[in-house]
Amino acid sequence: MKVACLGGGPAGLYFAISMKLRDPSHEVVVIERNRPYDTFGWGVVLSDETLDHLAENDAASAAVIRENFSYWDDIAVHYRGQTVKSGGHGFCGIGRKALLNVLQDRAKELGIELRFETEIDSIEDYRHDYDLVVAADGINSKTRTALQDVFKPDIQTRACKFIWLGTHQRFDDAFTFIFEETEHGWIWVHAYQFDDKTATFIVECSEQTWANFGFDKMTTDETIATCEKVFAKYLNGNALMSNARHLRGSAWLNFNRVLCETWSHENIVLMGDAAATAHFSIGSGSKLALESAIALADYLHSEPSMAAAFKRYEDERRLEVLRLQSAARNSTEWFEEVERYLHLDPMQFTYSLLTRSQRISHENLRARDKGWLEAAEKWFDRAATGTEPETVRPPMFVPFRLRGMELKNRVVVSPMAQYKAVDGVPTDWHFTHYTSRALGGAGLVYTEMTCISPEGRITPGCPGLYSDAQETAWKRIVDFVHAESSAKMALQLGHSGPKGSTQLGWQEMDAPLPEGNWEILGPSPVAWSDRNQVPKEMTRADMDAVRDQFVAAAERGARAGFDMLELHYAHGYLMSAFITPLTNKRTDEYGGSLENRMRFPLEVFKAVRAVWPEDRPISARISAHDWVDGDGIGPDDALEIAGMLRDAGVDIVDVSAGQTSKRAQPVYGRMFQTPFSDRIRNEAGIATMAVGNIYEPDHVNSILMAGRADLCCLARPHLADPYWTLHAAAGLGYADKTWPEPYYAGRDQIQRLAGRQEQMTGKV
Repeated sequence: MKVACLGGGPAGLYFAISMKLRDPSHEVVVIERNRPYDTFGWGVVLSDETLDHLAENDAASAAVIRENFSYWDDIAVHYRGQTVKSGGHGFCGIGRKALLNVLQDRAKELGIELRFETEIDSIEDYRHDYDLVVAADGINSKTRTALQDVFKPDIQTRACKFIWLGTHQRFDDAFTFIFEETEHGWIWVHAYQFDDKTATFIVECSEQTWANFGFDKMTTDETIATCEKVFAKYLNGNALMSNARHLRGSAWLNFNRVLCETWSHENIVLMGDAAATAHFSIGSGSKLALESAIALADYLHSEPSMAAAFKRYEDERRLEVLRLQSAARNSTEWFEEVERYLHLDPMQFTYSLLTRSQRISHENLRARDKGWLEAAEKWFDRAATGTEPETVRPPMFVPFRLRGMELKNRVVVSPMAQYKAVDGVPTDWHFTHYTSRALGGAGLVYTEMTCISPEGRITPGCPGLYSDAQETAWKRIVDFVHAESSAKMALQLGHSGPKGSTQLGWQEMDAPLPEGNWEILGPSPVAWSDRNQVPKEMTRADMDAVRDQFVAAAERGARAGFDMLELHYAHGYLMSAFITPLTNKRTDEYGGSLENRMRFPLEVFKAVRAVWPEDRPISARISAHDWVDGDGIGPDDALEIAGMLRDAGVDIVDVSAGQTSKRAQPVYGRMFQTPFSDRIRNEAGIATMAVGNIYEPDHVNSILMAGRADLCCLARPHLADPYWTLHAAAGLGYADKTWPEPYYAGRDQIQRLAGRQEQMTGKV
């Protein structure tokens, strides 16, 4: 096979080597525009796992690469005058020039032709003269551009500005992050050693800070001089250096995230940054390139045709690329939004940085550096309780206080509709459902949405709190929970609005009743769907009646003994229908601007707060995103909504999303709604609850420890296991003291079994 590799970077060179190793008869040529010993950029980071893959593929070049590596185990974070260091991370770096020279030498040994200082003006000559053309021509790929109608690249320019510099200042002991506050804004550094004399020194900042400094008007030399001044105390007199003199204009860049819809066309295939990029903050660009080179070389020799090899290459490598790009997106966004976290204590700030990509979990940090994580956990405990902890406990088991309510832990049984009420009265089903979850160890147990009137029910099976019989039934449940557990009970009150008079959840969700529908209300005559009835547009008299129903239900809830009240302002129900412009089309003072649309929900809250006991907190559940592209509520609006609720006196925001429109296209994933909670908590300055596909103790601990929420709500895990919290404690080796006395034997057994399993697996 005649093979042309367009681009002499790591991807092109290593693919050429891999092909020649599999069949020496291949004629392989590498075309590179630069000279043999030119390089731009400084160091390359690879993991031990990737090094193992290289050794399996080509032991000779891997051995030389290892000889040129600098290794470090720690991550050091310089922030607000403190240095926080965490170990066990296992990085290694090599100079990009050294790596290329190793690969060039190996290619020559194998008989690969290297053509330097050769411009690739047109892809057409290569596609006709060679059996296979590998376009490894980088992030600004000419091949991809020439055939963009085929490859259909999605190129997203990220927000931060960065400049790739080097220095002879040594950072031997750690991958180092430096955050400095200046008169122009915050600016930070990613630094790591890659040979005996040189370290990479990437300077990054927001575009606003970049403009405030005047970097847009500076030459490269002026930029370097400014950066040397800002980071002088970390450079110890060493200069900063640039090897990007080839760039026209400023050496500052914005990172481009590239992902192509397809990676091959006829006999052309994209590789490395030409096909997909991963942000430098997770150090995986070279990993993607080298491992893709190995994979494609394998498939070209294992599959029956080139087309089949391309298909397998794309199918299998795309999954890995998407995983890494997801992690890279999380990491990139953390740096883009770093000012959100600049109020955090250095310990929590470092934890947030370490877990930013979601590839490193709470227990993974424990495996890497148990001592550091335990110090962080003690910090969290001390910050929350104001006392020095006697023992280490995971964040999920640290108490939390709102007004006069103290929760024993931060696990919340999220509201889950049961559809088992009779005439709005909770039954023995509800008694069993709620009390079993309270006995299961959660700190706070929510009712399902409890409706304020018969007409405010979602379905005929929804419970209410508008009659004496309902109040009595709820009081029976609350009294048992208080007497037999240490859990607290939260009452969620709501009115169904446009989504009322519908079938039970296991029938047809949000569909109208086959018969017997009642009149429903809404801010505007906008139906949930073409099948649902059009709600009556509420008059001021209707609004007065609904407000008073909320007040009456809250008074009943207080008498029933609920510890906390939540107003349901999410998911398209009545209050949510006022908030989102998708269903609020009013032209009076209750429609139009967000401030107007919030007017009635805030009026209801203030009326309820006036009758709810002063020492008991009130939360509000909101939909932070309507998931309707270009329309409806988005994260910026959610921040404003949370600010209005905070100013009105809401104690905590329960941050959900969606379910406000049939047009919604939510983006699911683990902890997928937590970023909304994160932003509201850290920018609006109000306590939050995170909810949405949180299902592991690791999720809970990482969310809390990173300061992304104050409480974590779990729904489906508690349906599958009412004792989820107690089982989580046992699995973490935490001797939770809240097991009910009759269950002590079960507690002791599960703890013994967990200890035995730990010994067998060698868990640390």
